Amino acid sequence: MPHRIHNGVSVSTSISPNTRVTGGLVRGAASPTGVVFHSIPYAAAPTGPRRFAPPTAAAPWTGIRDASFAGPSAPAPRRDFGSLDLSPILGTGRQTGDDYLTATVSTPDPHTGGLPVLVFVHGGGLTAGTGSADVYDGTSFTRDGVVLVTLNYRLGASGWLEVPDAPANRGLLDVLAGLRWVAENIGSFGGDPDRVTVAGQSAGAMIVAALLACPAAEGLFQRAISQSGTGDCAFEPGQAALATQGISLLLGRDVTAASLGNLTDVQLAELSTALPPLDHAAHGFLDTAVGASPFKPVIDGVLLTGQPADTLRPGLATDLLIGSTADEANLYTIPNGLSETAGEPDLLAAARRRFPDPEARLAGYRGLFPDKSPGQLLSRVITDAFTAGSRRLAAAHVVRSRGSTFSYEFRWASGACDGRLGACHCIELPFVFDQLALPSLRGPRGLLGPGEPDITLAAETHGAWVRFVKTGHPGWSPNTWYLFGEWDKTGR
Repeated sequence: MPHRIHNGVSVSTSISPNTRVTGGLVRGAASPTGVVFHSIPYAAAPTGPRRFAPPTAAAPWTGIRDASFAGPSAPAPRRDFGSLDLSPILGTGRQTGDDYLTATVSTPDPHTGGLPVLVFVHGGGLTAGTGSADVYDGTSFTRDGVVLVTLNYRLGASGWLEVPDAPANRGLLDVLAGLRWVAENIGSFGGDPDRVTVAGQSAGAMIVAALLACPAAEGLFQRAISQSGTGDCAFEPGQAALATQGISLLLGRDVTAASLGNLTDVQLAELSTALPPLDHAAHGFLDTAVGASPFKPVIDGVLLTGQPADTLRPGLATDLLIGSTADEANLYTIPNGLSETAGEPDLLAAARRRFPDPEARLAGYRGLFPDKSPGQLLSRVITDAFTAGSRRLAAAHVVRSRGSTFSYEFRWASGACDGRLGACHCIELPFVFDQLALPSLRGPRGLLGPGEPDITLAAETHGAWVRFVKTGHPGWSPNTWYLFGEWDKTGR
């Protein structure tokens, strides 16, 4: 069989790009380390009466479906990160189309078997992002013998707005449908349905936390990875209602599936940016999130009965790899200049949103960091509140799960934004996917900055993820913290 060499690995050039899934035959495209099948529908397009309904099975097709190129992604507004270009993470622009409840599968060889599977759920505040973004290219994982699946799901109001006459958590229902599709079809791509790891970053990590607590997810995966998420990822019903009320005021009518039906997909997606900031604290609620998304999973009494950190599934045997970055909030305070313009009122508002004792918290921070400006303290306050949610989920997993818990902190500091961006939210993604050479990640506006990132750290980070997916063990002891990007690899 003919082969070629890629990064020192011998790769077959004669693998058939065709395989069969529940809907019919699909044809993929050769990649440097295997075959990639883009945008295979795992559910029917959410149009008409399905727009605010649970996902239903995709209709079968005749002939061979061309899966050699990326299809539509979920409607999403453009996200502005000031001087930083996040298009490698969030996508470069939407290819229009209704059929976006899809999975992209990268495999070393669809005609082998027993390979470990990584299902990755993208971030974006539940309002943006796509599994087809450049950084999620599956080449590095297929090179190392892992089948990578990336999922798209409903975003913004379509997936997460509380609509009185529609089921809650429609985006979570989409991901559950995607995981069921994986269980039924991954064998056609060489994967083992009993060796599935579900992973997510940011909003995707919140979805992973919800899956750990969701009875409907039982048996769909054996391991989980949470990157910069939180175990306190769910809104109380009254908290979720704040967004519904806000959109009702925007539209001048009650929010129902019918009343939203005359909006286009783009108009529906842009509601999340048109909605004024929600004052959770004024209504007695806390929200530890890094960004200002109006949406989160909702405690609906069906899929979620409480915060995931409090309601992990009884008897959970899932191994968990969980962690965050050292300067999460810098993504939201440095590129847009907020770190320089924020004043004491902004700092107090952020603390009130996230802590039950905001004044005491701020007094403690001022004692620890007497020389920091309000903007610098703002980033620290938001980062610490957010990462506390990951630590709480890790602690709950140690106590309540029969699986092992591996925690980490990612500390490599980007040179972007004149060297001030630090180890911000999303910074570990290029290292996890071993994508440091991606041109759009480099330069003055790139996430990795103008300097040369640490390729040995990419090998270390990606290798830990691969080991965890394959064996359930990333390379350090359970119930200890591992530091990426520091000389001391065992410190806390």
